[in-house]
Amino acid sequence: MIDIRCAFEREPAPIDYVLPGMVAGSVGAIVSPGGAGKSMAALQIGATLAGGPDLLALSPFSDLAMGRVVYLPAEDPICTIEHRLHSLGKHLAPSEREFVAENLLIEPLIGREPNLMDRRWSDALTRVADGARLLVLDTLRRFHPYDENDSGAMSAVVGRLEGIAQKTGCSILFLHHTNKSAAFMGAGDMQQASRGSSVLVDNIRWQAYLAGMTSAEAESWGVDETMRRHFVRLGVSKMNYGPPISERWLRRHEGGVLSPAVLEKQEPKRKHYVKQATKAEAAIGGDDDNW
Repeated sequence: MIDIRCAFEREPAPIDYVLPGMVAGSVGAIVSPGGAGKSMAALQIGATLAGGPDLLALSPFSDLAMGRVVYLPAEDPICTIEHRLHSLGKHLAPSEREFVAENLLIEPLIGREPNLMDRRWSDALTRVADGARLLVLDTLRRFHPYDENDSGAMSAVVGRLEGIAQKTGCSILFLHHTNKSAAFMGAGDMQQASRGSSVLVDNIRWQAYLAGMTSAEAESWGVDETMRRHFVRLGVSKMNYGPPISERWLRRHEGGVLSPAVLEKQEPKRKHYVKQATKAEAAIGGDDDNW
């Protein structure tokens, strides 16, 4: 029970943010179309919190506490995760590699059909989350057997995650896909772009997105059409606690490693309209001033 008089009179302790705008002990998501790079982004976030460099420049990461991170990929083969780690390791100093190796736990669950609504699995997740700063589930679809459009089932799923987060103090970040219409329309940055029931957005406190660069954005930023698939936007579409965070462009490098892109907005191209001469004008040579 909250002591209301005490709350009125005493200055509360500073809010403990695990990620910018994401409070410790809460549940959040990263949403994007398949192949946009959310697994690598999550791995990089985990490595940063585990003591590695802030390659994503998610200010104010420097103000956030380092701690143990648990990353549970349930849809990627072990070999692909090892390749991502090898590529990421090229960007880490030897001391940073040691911190990450010590504080980041990665347990691939592909083929094991985890179900967080099964008490045995939820108890196991609670044990690994206990004492950790962040638990990453990649992807949510792999951690339950239910219809994602069923609001009752999804409410229960998010509720189970909230229970684990509150019991352990560990924030939980699940990766999720955008719905087909958002992906088709290039609207992955919208809060309701998440696939399935709106409960998956409404019942969590924080949601980030990765959105690929469209042809129009490539023209606007001066990126060649053949290179635009190397760029994604990272932003936060829902944040209940804290000021808004500006989105940023990231560039995908060798092995999928993401880092801030340096782009310069281009001046809009002027459209040149060419007058079509009528047959009569053509017969007399036309008049360039007659538009």
